[in-house]
Amino acid sequence: MRRRAADYRRPVRRRFSIWIWVLLGVLCIAGFILLFFLQNQGLRERVEQPILDRNAATLQFPDDSSNSTSYARQLLDQMTLAKAYIVIAKEHNNHHLAWELTSHIRTCQFLLSKAAMKTNPMTQQEAEPLIKTLSSLIFKAQEAHYDIATTIMTMKSHIQALEHRANTATVQTTLFGQLASESLPKNLHCLNIKLLSDWLTNKKLHDVTSEIKSSPKLVDNSLYHFCLFSDNLIAVSAVVNSTISNVDHPKLIVFHVVTNEANYGAMQAWFVINDFRGCTIEVKKIEDLTWLNASYSPVVKKLTQPEFRAYYFEGSLDDEPKFGNPKYVSLLNHLRFYIPEIYPRLEKVVFLDDDVIVQKDLTSLFDLDLHGNVNGAVETCLEAFHRFYKYLNFSNPVLSSKFDPQACGWAFGLNVFDLVEWRNANVTGAYHFWEEQNSEGMLWKLGTLPPGLLSFYGRTEPLDRRWHVLGLGYDMNVDNRLIENAGVVHFNGNLKPWLKFGIGRYKGLWEQYVNRSHPYLLDCVAN
Repeated sequence: MRRRAADYRRPVRRRFSIWIWVLLGVLCIAGFILLFFLQNQGLRERVEQPILDRNAATLQFPDDSSNSTSYARQLLDQMTLAKAYIVIAKEHNNHHLAWELTSHIRTCQFLLSKAAMKTNPMTQQEAEPLIKTLSSLIFKAQEAHYDIATTIMTMKSHIQALEHRANTATVQTTLFGQLASESLPKNLHCLNIKLLSDWLTNKKLHDVTSEIKSSPKLVDNSLYHFCLFSDNLIAVSAVVNSTISNVDHPKLIVFHVVTNEANYGAMQAWFVINDFRGCTIEVKKIEDLTWLNASYSPVVKKLTQPEFRAYYFEGSLDDEPKFGNPKYVSLLNHLRFYIPEIYPRLEKVVFLDDDVIVQKDLTSLFDLDLHGNVNGAVETCLEAFHRFYKYLNFSNPVLSSKFDPQACGWAFGLNVFDLVEWRNANVTGAYHFWEEQNSEGMLWKLGTLPPGLLSFYGRTEPLDRRWHVLGLGYDMNVDNRLIENAGVVHFNGNLKPWLKFGIGRYKGLWEQYVNRSHPYLLDCVAN
């Protein structure tokens, strides 16, 4: 084998001395030790410094007596943190620490309640010992290796539990508010009792009532006919009084009222013994409408079924708090779909809800041209949530094939009904059809507006929105200019003006039409 020439041979590798390798190893070890020491020192400073800062901040007491509420805030903050550590301590079987924290939390609660009951604010001498003790316990819990990740997870579970409790409380508040809005205050119930006593003992009231029922005005289509259906005497009285107070010729006004048997006598007595400027007021009771029975009306059949009542009062309250509202199982709420049958000789009426106040002359509504439509109403689609799809279930093919989900909604409460066109279009038959289609609650869940939107679809004439301003029963920020220019203001919502929790800003609009000087009202309020 031939050897390469010397010029083409690779150079010989020189090996480092063993001492150089030893020196490099020592330097590397020293560097690792120094780096570990510095990192450990920095970590200790990062862990200890916030604790010292928190300790200093926690134990910093203000000198100014006007800042005394900071003691209470510090105690509340520490109690919140201590409650989280109680849960963590129990999970780690540190029951002694959990007991200490619980004991001091109770002491804090006692001190806070004591300060709340007395007029003098909490002093530094009272708060300082407890804040120091609770701070030391919190630091002790932190030193027990309850790391921040564990604390965060525990606090997250607490937040979820509180959110669930808050949601439950919201549902209950809504339900109780609706029940309260549908019930009469004690003084108004007292008024009903006094009037019912008069109705049962005074035969003259019956004679006057008989004359009203036989009056030709009730079927005179040259007069202005209004109708409303309610069991709330004082609310109906306010509607009637506000209507006739804003017209030039109240004797041309005829009111048709339907109530239930329990309130019939009191309502008849009230409208007979009080002067309403010559206005004619007819009162009927729903029990006399014998033709309105389960064989004719699907809604009557449904309302009498026990499973339907259970559906509203026992089922799905967590998903839909409105289910517990009693008005949804009241037939009075559905009478608006039977106006042509209740008053077969009338041609045009204005329908009013019992929670409205009339501020202008409404007689000009009878001269409006509805262009062949049945219903004149104010549209409410200026905001997206008043479109059809917000009221109806358009996943159902029965609806999606016949209606536009973006169609504009409108409001009950002030409606002009052409009863001639109503009968020609058989709107009541359409209402029955949709009630039968919704027998299992798959098209809509609540109220009379959804079937109204369907029954009057393509038969509704939009009115100027100034005729009807809504929201006074739930919205505290309705524009004053809208209220001043409104023909009718509507207290729709739970905060009715006759209730104590009604919105004070709007109460005067309603109270000015209540006869507070009446002896019965004065006596009921006083007692």
